[in-house]
Amino acid sequence: MGRAKKGPKFATMKKLVTSKALKHYKEEVLNPNKKDLSKEKLPRNVPQTPSALFFTHNTALGPPYRVLVDTNFINFSIQNKLDLEKGMMDCLYAKCTPCITDCVMAELEKLGQKYRVALSALVIISAS
Repeated sequence: MGRAKKGPKFATMKKLVTSKALKHYKEEVLNPNKKDLSKEKLPRNVPQTPSALFFTHNTALGPPYRVLVDTNFINFSIQNKLDLEKGMMDCLYAKCTPCITDCVMAELEKLGQKYRVALSALVIISAS
């Protein structure tokens, strides 16, 4: 099957440089150290945020970790024959409790017979 041919473009013009743009460009080239007054009017104070919100300095996080698990993580762990809790503990070097939301459970139920193993593994984890 061939490609459709495009017709010629009509009424296309080159972009014209206005005299106002040229004047502004010349001012910038001639006076590069000229201060911009609009930048000086901006407020200089920045509200302080708690340092616990940043990952590199977060001292508020600590074991036992509660890990939010999604469907992709569950499928990946089953494909690679990994235990969910044991894999998390090996990765984070601490006690982990997997948190599975209702929507993840519903998604696994919707996926059908193929993902019954994942669903049964989650039921066992949530029961313990």
